[in-house]
Amino acid sequence: MSTTGNYLQSVIQLLKDYKRTGELAIRQIPEEKVFWQYNAESNSVAIIVKHLWGNMLSRWTEFLNSNGEKSWRERDEEFEPGIETMEELWSKWEEGWQLLFDALEPLTEDDLMRIVVIGNKEHTVVDAISRQLAHYASHIGQIIYLAKMLADKPWESLSVPKGQSPKFN
Repeated sequence: MSTTGNYLQSVIQLLKDYKRTGELAIRQIPEEKVFWQYNAESNSVAIIVKHLWGNMLSRWTEFLNSNGEKSWRERDEEFEPGIETMEELWSKWEEGWQLLFDALEPLTEDDLMRIVVIGNKEHTVVDAISRQLAHYASHIGQIIYLAKMLADKPWESLSVPKGQSPKFN
């Protein structure tokens, strides 16, 4: 297998891992706290999910053949409350991630150096994917940070639990 084939497999697995980690973090938050904002300028977990969803819809709809910043996207609105139930939150979460994986999984090595446009900037497919990987990882980190503060029960570690490093080394 070539290096680029490994890239596709690797990035898809990383994204699946980030999705799962986000889900495990969100599930540790009591429902009413998923909508909590520290202040009007901060984002709740629900707002972060809404933004991820909007970004994913824009970026991954017709990924190879249309601008990744769709004219119908209302980015500023993504940062306003709007998700009202956990069912809606999980629906948007799943819809966004499914669209992402549906766009990535059929890609081949031959696609990786193709040019796609996001906004007014051209990217290779590799660069566009890497850009989104970093973007999504940063938001999953925000969700984890909020979840640790908002969890009512003792935090269930999403990686190596504190004080358990020797067992994992």
